[in-house]
Amino acid sequence: MTVTHDGVRTAQVPDHIAAQIINPEGHRDEVKLYEAYRWLRENAPLAQVSVDGWDPIWLITKYADVMEVEKQPDVFSAGGGPHNKGGNNPILNNKAGDEFTKTLAGGTYRVLDALPYMDPGEHTEVKAVAQDWFKLGNLRKWEDQIRAIAREQVARLVAGPTEIDFATVFTPYYPLHVMMALFGVPEEDEAMMLALSRDFFGGSDPDEQRDDVELSPEAAAEQFTKAIGDFYAYFDRLVEDRRANPRDDLATIISVARQADGEYYPKTFAFGWFVAIATAGHDTTASTLNTTINELSKQPETLAEVQENPKLIGALINESLRYASPVKHFTRRAVADYQLRGQTIHAGDRLMVLFQSANRDEDVFDRPNDFIVNRKPNRQIAYGYGPHQCIGQFLASMEMRVMLEELLPHLEKIEVTGDIKVLQTNFVGGIKNLPVRLTFR
Repeated sequence: MTVTHDGVRTAQVPDHIAAQIINPEGHRDEVKLYEAYRWLRENAPLAQVSVDGWDPIWLITKYADVMEVEKQPDVFSAGGGPHNKGGNNPILNNKAGDEFTKTLAGGTYRVLDALPYMDPGEHTEVKAVAQDWFKLGNLRKWEDQIRAIAREQVARLVAGPTEIDFATVFTPYYPLHVMMALFGVPEEDEAMMLALSRDFFGGSDPDEQRDDVELSPEAAAEQFTKAIGDFYAYFDRLVEDRRANPRDDLATIISVARQADGEYYPKTFAFGWFVAIATAGHDTTASTLNTTINELSKQPETLAEVQENPKLIGALINESLRYASPVKHFTRRAVADYQLRGQTIHAGDRLMVLFQSANRDEDVFDRPNDFIVNRKPNRQIAYGYGPHQCIGQFLASMEMRVMLEELLPHLEKIEVTGDIKVLQTNFVGGIKNLPVRLTFR
C-alpha cells in the first residue's frame, strides 16, 4: 500500500511496525525490532508515523540520512531552536511523559544542562570545558590505571563461580569503577551510582521501576527526573568540595570551569556533565561488552582467532559497537523546511534518528545481521555523528580494549545457559541478563 506525502509516493507504515520502534515494549523482542527497521529501510526509509499516546515523528532509518541530519545542527536542532516554544526533548517520551517533564522544567523539556540538550554555540562552549581531557593523547596517561582495574576485575571473575549472570555480576562494575576512579568519586559510593544509572535508563522497564514511582503513563519521565534529582543532591557536595579543594581529576576540571565573564558556570552545568558521565559513561560500554561475550559464545572459532591474534581486538570492538548500538536514538526538531528523499520535513517537525537501524543498513554493511569480527570497511556510527558525536568515544573504546586484552586469554569456552533479556527501552540499553558458564584456561 502506498500513500502520497508532498507529492511523493511511499509505502504506508503498518501500525505494528511503527509501534515496534516507538514503544519501549517493542525493544524487548530484538528479532522483531530489527525486522521492523529492515522493513522501513526497504519500504519507507523516511516516514512520519503516529502511534497512540505519542506525538507524530519522522523515523530516520538509513545510514546516509542519519549522517545528513546529524551534521546539520543548524537545521535539525537538539534543543528545539530559538523559535520553538518549549524546545525539543532529545529523548523520545510519550505525550504524558513530555507534559510531566514540562511541568518540572518551567515549560521546557530541558531537565538537564547537558550536551544532548544543547545546540551550537552553547554546545560548542560547554563541550570545550572537558574536550581536551577526553582526547586520546590525554587518555593514554590513564591506561595503566585502567588496566590495573581490569586485571583486578578479571582475577575476581576467574576465582569466582563459573556460572554467573555476566550482565549483572561482571560488566556493569568495570566501566563504572573506571569512570568513577577517573572522576574522583569514592569507591564506596559506586553502588549508589550504579543504582541511579539503572533508574535513569530503566524507567520504561517494569523490572527497573523505583519504589517511589507509581505505574502510570508518565512513569518513565517521572523516574528519569527523580534519578536526576538524586544525582544532583550527591553532585552538589562534589562540586563544592572540588571548588574548595581542587584535585587532579575530571570532577575538578568541570567544577571549576568558568564562563567568559570569569564566573563559575552555574552548578547545573556541572551536574549535567556529571550525570552524563555517571550514566552513559559506563552503561553503553557495559552493553557493548555484553554483546561481545554473547557473540563470542556463538562463534568459538572467532574467540580462538582473536586470542591467537590480539591485534583483532580493535576490530572486534568496532563490530560489537555496530552490532549492539546501545544508543538507539536521539530526536531532533527541524527549525526550517528541509527536503530529504524528495519529501518535505517542515519546520517544527520532530525526527527520531535511529542509530541502530543505520548500523544495519544494507547499503553500507554487507550481511549486516551477521557478526563479522574482521568486517572491512566498518564505518559504524554507534557513537553518533557530527557535533553531537560522543565526546567519550576514545575512553570507551580504550576501556573495552584493555578489558578484552586482559579477559580473553583466560577464556577456554563461553556457554549461554539461559534466556537472554534486554532492557525495555527505546533510548539507551541492551542485554541486561546474560546467564553463562565460563570455562577458564
